[in-house]
Amino acid sequence: MRLSGQAEVKPHVDVNYYWRERMRVHFPVLTTPSVRFQCGEGEVNMGEGECWIFDTWRRHRVLNEGNHTRIHLVADTVGGEGFWDLLNRARPPGPRGADWQPERIAPSAGAPPALDFESVNAPVVMSPWELREHIVFLLGEAVPDPRLPALQVALLQFARRWQALWSCHGTDREGWPRYRRLLDATRAELLAKGIGEIGLRNEVGLMQALSAYVLDMALSDGHSGDAASRLDHHGAQAPPPAAAVPAPATRVATTARRPLADAVFERPVFLVSPPRSGSTLLFETLAQAEGVYTIGDESHQLIEGVEGLAPSQRDHASNRLLAEDATVGVATALRSRFLAALRDRSGRPPDGAHAVRMLEKTPKNALRIPFLRAVFPEARFIYLHRDPRQVLGSMIDGWESGQFRMYPQLPGWTGPTWSFLLTPGWRELIGAPLGEVVARQWEAATGCLLDDLEALPDAHWIAIDHDRFLADPQAEVARLCQWAGWGWDRALDGTLPLSRYTLTAPDPQKWRRHADAIEPRLAGMRSLVERAARVAAY
Repeated sequence: MRLSGQAEVKPHVDVNYYWRERMRVHFPVLTTPSVRFQCGEGEVNMGEGECWIFDTWRRHRVLNEGNHTRIHLVADTVGGEGFWDLLNRARPPGPRGADWQPERIAPSAGAPPALDFESVNAPVVMSPWELREHIVFLLGEAVPDPRLPALQVALLQFARRWQALWSCHGTDREGWPRYRRLLDATRAELLAKGIGEIGLRNEVGLMQALSAYVLDMALSDGHSGDAASRLDHHGAQAPPPAAAVPAPATRVATTARRPLADAVFERPVFLVSPPRSGSTLLFETLAQAEGVYTIGDESHQLIEGVEGLAPSQRDHASNRLLAEDATVGVATALRSRFLAALRDRSGRPPDGAHAVRMLEKTPKNALRIPFLRAVFPEARFIYLHRDPRQVLGSMIDGWESGQFRMYPQLPGWTGPTWSFLLTPGWRELIGAPLGEVVARQWEAATGCLLDDLEALPDAHWIAIDHDRFLADPQAEVARLCQWAGWGWDRALDGTLPLSRYTLTAPDPQKWRRHADAIEPRLAGMRSLVERAARVAAY
């Protein structure tokens, strides 16, 4: 299993039937310390020569933040006697006590042992005992919801009727039509009772998992999605069938009838700003709008994981992308990656029946507006302005914290690990003090995004000021939602929670710690500072 440099395996849960009884065993062959494996709340670096397993039922991802390829030998197994003996002697990640160390397995000079291979791995007709096991497991994983008791009753009745059919027909083909009628009727009943709006603790939809484990697998008659459910779609998070998730209860009437230039992404909205402008707080707030879908975080690896988009594949020039970079192959891959990762405020994927309303936020997108317009024909943009003194001060703190490192092996760079977006002309900053580096990052990002926005129709973008957002979040969010055509049904008080990337408590005067590095450089960019303020005035 290969993972290129500056790429990722996006966050996902392995839901399909294949993974219900199998584990994925990883043997790192070629890797570096910059490869991070995240599972649930944990994170490890799997070292070369080690052996790891993990819980595929939890949301997991892999980030390769270096430029070198990572290669793992991977085996999927239900486990034999020897495997379980090894597993019983294993330990979870964390500090190792003196009483346990990894067991080294030396190369064997003898003949390789005979291997057992699977020959049976899915039922033709699922036994009632297996069917009940899946149902009990999934109900135990469900997030509490007042609709669950009625669903439990319906699933119990389904299991009892399946048992009766099994007692009569077993796996005989003559009974298949009766099994099929029961499956179809049960699916319709569950959807009518609201199962499409129930989630699991791992953020997967209950209906999606029940379909993968039971409804698509209980009868292999070629009529349902059983063939796809049997396969290892590792990492794939395709939306469930359209019937699995009801359409939103309300939609903006005008957008439902208007002709779309893009039948999949309807007016996707991109927040653009220099780094540390407060975009995460604004993004996390707007992500609570009704009917809005996001990938939940920034899209660094989602975009740069597409062949040809990572700086390492572009002579490390910068993060700047233009319309001509959006080839058919690139645009198709990127749209598919976004669509597969989108979730609404309740953790549900798009229903597949309507064009999706997407919200996206990544500071590097300040350099990608023409590219995004080419990939998403209906793209709209929100420009977030913040006092540049505060931005530069926060950027200096971010560089020094080491929490925003982007390109740890940037060729020729001699300073601290490059953080935040990679701006055009970065090589001219080799040897420059940190204050100069962040000032040039802000200048490049701001100048680029303003030029690109002002080339668009006025109706395709809007501005918001960070201080005005903090002063009256309810009014500012309502203004943005009205412009975007989103529904807003939440009440915001005067104090918003800290965003996930906050380093220290907010303070409008915090930048003064770096005043000597900031003020002289801003004086040299006065015209751009004033231009940004004018654009954000309303």
